[in-house]
Amino acid sequence: MRVRCAMLLATLIGLAVPAAASADCVHVVAPGESLTSIAASDGLTVNQLAAANGLSPTMPLLAGICLTIPPQGSTSGTVTASAPAGATSAAPPSGGSYVVQPGDTLTAIAARAGTTVSQLAAANGIDPLAPLLAGTVLRLSGGGAQAQQSASSAAVSQPVGTAAEGAAASPPYPTPERLSAGEIGQIASDEGVPAALAEAIAWQESGFNNGLVSSADARGIMQILPGTWQWIGQQLATPPPLGPASATQNVRAGTLLLHSLLQATGGNQQLAAAGYFQGLPSVEQNGMYPATQQYVNDVMSLEQQFGGG
Repeated sequence: MRVRCAMLLATLIGLAVPAAASADCVHVVAPGESLTSIAASDGLTVNQLAAANGLSPTMPLLAGICLTIPPQGSTSGTVTASAPAGATSAAPPSGGSYVVQPGDTLTAIAARAGTTVSQLAAANGIDPLAPLLAGTVLRLSGGGAQAQQSASSAAVSQPVGTAAEGAAASPPYPTPERLSAGEIGQIASDEGVPAALAEAIAWQESGFNNGLVSSADARGIMQILPGTWQWIGQQLATPPPLGPASATQNVRAGTLLLHSLLQATGGNQQLAAAGYFQGLPSVEQNGMYPATQQYVNDVMSLEQQFGGG
């Protein structure tokens, strides 16, 4: 079995790691490197390198991820010279198993199977941020429609007021971390949320600062109250459980909430943003408060700046 590595912590992004050229070794991507430059240094084509790591040949590389370097001229596994860039297979069924094809991503497979990246990764015991190798057999839960219905129902029961506040000693816990818009957008995409919408809300809430605590005791990048955090963990999160002191987990929790709000509102981003700020049950009962309307206007403007359609 070839080696797979999870994305390294953001503190490693600034480290430059020499390129590895030996067969079947692991290469840690250094800042500024691309699939093209790494493939050229190891005598491979971009398609060969991408297929060996289950990546799209056109996707940018994040510094710190690990790549498998196949032997030069290797034709092992499912890699074929005729495979088009970014090619994906036909939609997998909603149950049973699926063999990963060159160019597949966990995000695309989860979308076609009607589930989330977190659910698919948990069902197969894999890291959702690790490269997905062609030839890997994934078990599909077949519960996509049921999961969507559950998430939609959960959004209606979103806590508001005292229930959302929870206990001051409870998580999430602020940490001195910041994430980039791209990192937030990737987490959002993994949870089926438009990246630009999540980035806009994250910037509006905290400026991407996980150390921020509001006067209402909302915490982290996505400014989540302790009671809401507990509800997300119980109603929306799949294993592994949410990490209480992590910037990426704070974003994951916020995007899980956004995902449920989008499902409950039929994909209406303005209503979902209003529900994020005011609580969807309150919006449905009382309409948008003036402060909520201003918040929605600000988020929609920011979404355009972050590349939203």
